[in-house]
Amino acid sequence: YNSTHPMERKEQIINRYLICLAPAGLAAVGWSVYGFPVQKADIGLLILSVITVFFSSYLRIQLPRTKIHLTISDALIFLSFLRYGGEVAVMLAVLETAFTSLNFRRQGVTIRFKTVVINILIAAVSSFGTAMAVKLIFGSAETVLRSGDNSMYLWLLAAMAIPQFLINSVLVASFLAIKTGNTVWGVWNDYCLNAFVMFFSGAALAGVCQKSLDQINIFMFIGVVGIFAVVYLTYRRYTDDVRRTGAKAENAERARAEQAEEHVRELQHYVAELEKSGHALAESREKFRHAAYHDALTGLPNRNQFLEALKELLAKSRTGENRRFAVLFLDLNRFKMLNESLGHSVGDRMISDVGERLSQMVRGTDLVGRFSGDEFAILLTDLNNTAAVMNFAEKVAKQISEPFTLEGRQIFTSVSIGIAFGTSVYNHAEEILRDADIAMYYAKETQRDYVIFDREMHTRAVSLLELETDLRFAVDRNEFELFYQPIVDLDDLKLKGFEALIRWNHPTRGLVPPFEFISLAESTGIIIPMTIMILRQACRQMAAWQRMSDDNADLIVSVNLSAKHFKHPALIDEIRAILIDTGLRPTSLKLEITESAVMENAETAIEMLQKIKATGVTISIDDFGTGYSSLSYLHRFPIDTLKIDRSFVSTMEAGSENGEIVRTVIALARALKLNVIAEGIESIHQLHQLRNLGCEMGQGYLFSRPLPAGEIQKLLADTSRWRNILPPNEFGVIAKNAEYTQLRLPN
Repeated sequence: YNSTHPMERKEQIINRYLICLAPAGLAAVGWSVYGFPVQKADIGLLILSVITVFFSSYLRIQLPRTKIHLTISDALIFLSFLRYGGEVAVMLAVLETAFTSLNFRRQGVTIRFKTVVINILIAAVSSFGTAMAVKLIFGSAETVLRSGDNSMYLWLLAAMAIPQFLINSVLVASFLAIKTGNTVWGVWNDYCLNAFVMFFSGAALAGVCQKSLDQINIFMFIGVVGIFAVVYLTYRRYTDDVRRTGAKAENAERARAEQAEEHVRELQHYVAELEKSGHALAESREKFRHAAYHDALTGLPNRNQFLEALKELLAKSRTGENRRFAVLFLDLNRFKMLNESLGHSVGDRMISDVGERLSQMVRGTDLVGRFSGDEFAILLTDLNNTAAVMNFAEKVAKQISEPFTLEGRQIFTSVSIGIAFGTSVYNHAEEILRDADIAMYYAKETQRDYVIFDREMHTRAVSLLELETDLRFAVDRNEFELFYQPIVDLDDLKLKGFEALIRWNHPTRGLVPPFEFISLAESTGIIIPMTIMILRQACRQMAAWQRMSDDNADLIVSVNLSAKHFKHPALIDEIRAILIDTGLRPTSLKLEITESAVMENAETAIEMLQKIKATGVTISIDDFGTGYSSLSYLHRFPIDTLKIDRSFVSTMEAGSENGEIVRTVIALARALKLNVIAEGIESIHQLHQLRNLGCEMGQGYLFSRPLPAGEIQKLLADTSRWRNILPPNEFGVIAKNAEYTQLRLPN
C-alpha cells in the first residue's frame, strides 16, 4: 500500500531523473570549458556564436501538414563542431538551449525552471556524446576535412547526426514518459521521426555550409548566407501563409463542426421537446378521455361511457350471446329543495355519497354511472330472472333512504327507479335509457320506489311529447279560450264575479280540458306565457263587462296563478302592465294561488304576496284544506279570501268529517277576517249547509257551468237568474250561528 499521492510520486521520479542527469551534463559543460580552443577564436566564431544563441530559435520551419520542424540551430551547432571542435559545439548547444527556453518563458509559455535545467543538461550530454563518437571513430573532424575525401566526409556527418539523434531522443523520451505516465518506447516511437529528420537535415545543412566556406571566402559566404536568408524568409512566409490558410480552414472547419454540433444539440433539444410534448399530449389526451367518459364530481362513468357499455352488450346480444341485462334509471326525490335550502356544496356532497353507496352495492361486472344533477344509472349484467332485478331495486331504495350525515346533520331522501330490460327489440342504446327514464318518471308520479317499463308507458310518453309540441304551437296560434264560472253571494244569490278558466281548442282533438295539459304546461314552463295571455284576456273582458252596465261595476274576475309563475321575478311588472293596458281597476282582479304553492317556501311567499298586494290586486288561497298550511304563517299572509276545495264541499253530510272541516275553515276565515268561497256547489242541499255555516260566496254547477264569454253576455242580461233556487222566504236568511249538527233542511 502506497500512501504517496500520484503527483507527488511523479515529482519524486523527475527529481531522481534530474539527479542522475546532472553529473553527466555538468561534466560535459566542464569538459567544453576546459578544452575550449582559444587559439581558434576569430570573428567567424563570434558571428556564428551570436547567430546560434540569439537568432537560431527564430529560424524554424514546420513542414506543411506534418509535425516536423527544420531548425537552423542544429545546423549551426554541427557547423561549429566541424570548424571549431566538440568543445565549442557543446558550449553553443548549452547556451542556445538556455536562451531559447528562457525566451519561451518570457513569451508566456509555461515551462518550469526544472524543465529548463533538464533541457540544458540533455543538450550538453547529447552534444558531448556526439563529440566522443566522432573522436572515437575519426579521431577529429579536422582530419577528415583536410583529407578531402567526400565519402569520409559523408560518414563524418552521419557520425554526428546518429549519436545526437539517439542520445537526445532517448533522454527526451524518458523525461516525457515520466511526465505523461506513458511508456518510454511509446513516447520515443512518436518522437523519433521528427528528431531523426531534424538532426540529419541539420547535419546535411552544416556539411554544405562547411564545404562552401572551404571553397569561397568569408564575404562570399556571407552573400550565400544572405541568399539563403532571403530564400528562408520567402519560404517561411510561404509556410506561414500555408499555416494561416490551414488555420483558417481549420477554424472554418471547426466552426462548421461547432455549428453542426449546435444544430445537433438544437435538434436533440427539439426532439426532446417533441417527446416531452408527445408525453404531455398523451397525458392530456388521457385526461380528456377520462373527462369525456367520467363524471367530474363523483368520478363515476358518465352518460357517454354508459352508452358505450350498452352498445357493447347490444352488439353481443345480436351475435347470439344471450346475456340478459337491465338498466336502472334513478332520480333522487326532493333534491332540488335540498339544494335550495342547504346550498349546492351540501348537495354535491350528497351526490358523492349516493354515488359511493351505489358503487358498493354492485358487482364487478356491473356499472354505476352519474348522468347529471341527481340522475344515476345502473347497468346489471348476467341476470337470471326479473325477480333478481326487483330485489336489487328494493335494496337500492332502502339503502338510499338511510340518513346521510352532512355537515353535522342527518339528511333523508328517497329515490325513484325506472327499470328497462335489454331485449332484442332495441336497436340503439339510447332507446333503453329512454324507456328506463320513462319508467322512472312513472314511478315518481305514482310515488313508488321502482317501476318496470312496459309499452303503454312509451305510448303515454309519446302522447305527452306530442301534446307538449302542440301546446307550444297553441300559445303562438292563440288556440286557448277563456270560460267563466260565476261566483255568487250565498246570502242573496247575487253575482259577485267570475273565475276565468282556460280551455284549449285543439285543431284535431277539439276542446281539451285543463287537467290534461295544465300540469304539462307547468313542467315545461309554457304556463308562464299562457298565464300572461289568460290574465290579459280576462282583464280586458272584465273591463268590457263593467263598462256595459253600472250593475257590473263591482264585478271581479279571478285568475289562477301557477306555482312556477308565482316565483317568476317579472310577475309584478307584468301585472301592472296588464292593468294599465286593459284599464281594469286593480281591485277588480283577484289572483288565486294554491295552498301548496305558498307553503313551499313560506318566507319567500310572504314577500311575493306583499308585492302583489301593493299593486292593489286581491289575493285568494285556492284549494284550501288540501295542503299543509301552518297557522303561524297563515295569519302573516297578506290575503283576502280562502277558497274551500270542492272535494270537501261535494262530500258534506250531517256530522261528516268533511263537513266539520268546512265549518272549521269558515270559522278560521272569520277569525282572520277573510272572505270564504266554496267551490263545487252542485246541490241545494250543499247550498243550505254552506249558508247556515256562514259561507259568504260560492261557485259550482248549481249556479252555472263555466261558460264562454258569449254565454256570459246572456247571463249578465238575465236579472232573474238563480231566483228559483230557493223559496222567497229563504233569501236574506243565513243562520250564521246555527250549529251544523242541528240543521234541518227541506227536501
